[in-house]
Amino acid sequence: MFRTTLANVGQKRTIRPLYANTQATPYAGYLDSAWDRSVDILPGMVMAKLPGEVFTLASTSAAKGFGLSALFVAPSLGIDEVALSGNTNFAVWTGGPDATFEILAPAFDTSATYTQPSDGTRKLLSFTLAAHAQGPGKLTPSGGSNAASNPVAELIDVVGTTKLIVRLNVVA
Repeated sequence: MFRTTLANVGQKRTIRPLYANTQATPYAGYLDSAWDRSVDILPGMVMAKLPGEVFTLASTSAAKGFGLSALFVAPSLGIDEVALSGNTNFAVWTGGPDATFEILAPAFDTSATYTQPSDGTRKLLSFTLAAHAQGPGKLTPSGGSNAASNPVAELIDVVGTTKLIVRLNVVA
């Protein structure tokens, strides 16, 4: 069951499904019990799947992005939706290439430059690595400094400095 405390009832979710009714699914699993909560996980950050139905924040170049976090595990914000459940239940948004989401800062790399190609090509997004200044697991342009090389999404629109629209991209 999803629970929130009264102190966090007005907290904005940093992921908003736009085209998801039939295009995307919150994939149920468990947060890795070894996750030490030293880095916040915000909705919209990239998650990697471990053996079984276990998820962890994508943070190494060997990790393959499985989907986007659906829940907050953010001790620095005072929000831990996994701990509130009394176990490690977790959900990750997955979907096909038509699943589209709005991602709000700080769930993506706000120090990167996001420009839409004007020639019809696609701008692919991967995720930040552990050595990145803003921390691991945030969407960022593929091929950037301290970014994974394997894309997980495609940039659809840059709404402003605090909002991106992305489409999940399992195959580049």
